[in-house]
Amino acid sequence: MSEPDLFVVCKNCSSEVSPYVTECPYCGQRVRKRAPKIERGTATEEPRTRRRRGRVKPPTLSRLRRDEIPGIAPETRPYVTIALIVLALAATVVTATGQVSRYDMGGIYFPLDQGDWWRIAATPFLYSNGGYEFVALVTIGIFGMLLERRFGPVAALLVFMIAAAGGAALGVALDDFPILGGNGGALGLLAAWYVDDRLSARRGNDRENDLIGVYVLAALLLLLPVAEPSASFYAGLGGAAAGAVIGAVISPFRP
Repeated sequence: MSEPDLFVVCKNCSSEVSPYVTECPYCGQRVRKRAPKIERGTATEEPRTRRRRGRVKPPTLSRLRRDEIPGIAPETRPYVTIALIVLALAATVVTATGQVSRYDMGGIYFPLDQGDWWRIAATPFLYSNGGYEFVALVTIGIFGMLLERRFGPVAALLVFMIAAAGGAALGVALDDFPILGGNGGALGLLAAWYVDDRLSARRGNDRENDLIGVYVLAALLLLLPVAEPSASFYAGLGGAAAGAVIGAVISPFRP
């Protein structure tokens, strides 16, 4: 029984090629018309393995559980932030009809009597100027969403209400009237986010956020009383202070 050679020399490039090919893999020259026939029972024969037919299922990954990967917050809608903005816009639409005044809805224009303290929680949703409302609601939307996705909806709501109501109460105590709008709540959300971001950087987890826009919005909100008398300067200052304190308190709970 004849056995094939171990290799064949290509006549074109003089390369050693396998005897089971018909063309040289190096130069493409044809080395033989057909490959040698391998007889059964020879030592060169390899047993064939029968492959199972069937559709192979691709591997699937299970869904990530809540807080399974530290540092990545679950994708949730900022419902509290949306609700705060919608309430302010709805109050603006209602007062624009002329049927109800801002004072009737909780605006603060005079020193409060004993039964009027509910106004400090209502006046942050009332605006008398479109530009003032736009700046405040944009700030509330940005930093409210960031805080809500990081600390949850309850924390975002508490930061806004404590900062807004606390700022309004400070304005009332210092007789800085009128007091309308949510500049205190907006600055509270901004300050809480900023303090948490800086404390996180001190812990060695710098998020590398661009803070120029933060400084611009903070300065704009603090200087709004110069152009809009209904935006109390003390309400904004008190809201920023309250937000900074709350941000320092809650920051360690979300490393």
